[in-house]
Amino acid sequence: MTQTQKILVTGATGTVGRQVVAELLARGHAVRALTRDAARADFPAGVEVVQGDLTEPATLIPALDGVSGLHLITFGGAYFAPLETGPRILELARAAGVRRVTVLHGGGPSLLEDAVRADDGVDWTVLMPVEFMGNALEWADGIVTSGEVREPFVSRLSAMVHEGDIGAVAAVALTEEGHGGQEYVITGPELLTVTDKVAAMAAARGREIALVELTEEQAVAQWRAAGHPEDVIGFLLEAYGNTPEVGRTVVDTVEKVTGRPARTFGQWAAEHTDAFVAQPREATS
Repeated sequence: MTQTQKILVTGATGTVGRQVVAELLARGHAVRALTRDAARADFPAGVEVVQGDLTEPATLIPALDGVSGLHLITFGGAYFAPLETGPRILELARAAGVRRVTVLHGGGPSLLEDAVRADDGVDWTVLMPVEFMGNALEWADGIVTSGEVREPFVSRLSAMVHEGDIGAVAAVALTEEGHGGQEYVITGPELLTVTDKVAAMAAARGREIALVELTEEQAVAQWRAAGHPEDVIGFLLEAYGNTPEVGRTVVDTVEKVTGRPARTFGQWAAEHTDAFVAQPREATS
């Protein structure tokens, strides 16, 4: 049986960070959650919330006291800029006795990830998830208001992953032996088209959802209307129109690391049904 350990989770209020916290708690470990605004954090009972900022490594010193594992993200501060403080953070972590570090890959090169990979003083694991299942929440408004999803490239393939499975892989790597020096690509258990995803959401909510395929020009217009900057629009066109092989290849990392199969998109949709159903309005007097 794995011995109880105390783990510091940075980026703890983020999509993946919350899942890392939840998985560690479920496995019986003590969790310390780092946030820049502790007063606004909302975590389950038993989570120790501490205030700190990855852009100011000195604020991590008390948070690192007594922890054996550290989960890191590659950006920080109020504007989510790429971190340049990786070497100092790792220096403090080693001094505090941290033995294991996971870092959530940010989609490209980063100074913090480079520092982690170069550090031979800790057992590090780089987590490289593909598209999050939670991205489907972007369709919620259109489904609720008009019963439709409007997307380009509806036949594109994705091995999208449940965020909870990313958290599960991180929790194991932070608390068990055998994961040091590993780079884990993390996917779901199946390849899905947009058509497949819409069908799964319709089944979960018990009501049909229309899929309207957009041309590239229509998609660009829709993204601009939504306020996306041009660099993001360019990224979306490339990612959706020419999905890299890693994003459309299923691997069994989740099962190998955690001992259970990766969760399906159907399971994710069932967990988030409320987001795709219009909520009744409260009566007013």
